[in-house]
Amino acid sequence: MTDAPGDPTLIKRAQIAHLVSIGQRLGYSLFGIAIVAFGMGFAVGFDGAVRTIVVTTIVVGSIVLAPAIVVGYGIKAAERDDRARGL
Repeated sequence: MTDAPGDPTLIKRAQIAHLVSIGQRLGYSLFGIAIVAFGMGFAVGFDGAVRTIVVTTIVVGSIVLAPAIVVGYGIKAAERDDRARGL
């Protein structure tokens, strides 16, 4: 693999890294919404809407965030390996 600007591997890795970044932002944002909704529910009561928001945002946030974190570590490892090989 070369370090040329048109290297398809590097282009694909950059595209995946961009998607990972979006997934991480979305997942962490959903967890933030869940925390705020839980705080509001704690203050005013856990009615059906608050419960639904908390559970839904935690579930969807987990579904989005877990793969984004794993793939992000993979991309970082590949970049580290490229640097170690001098590529």
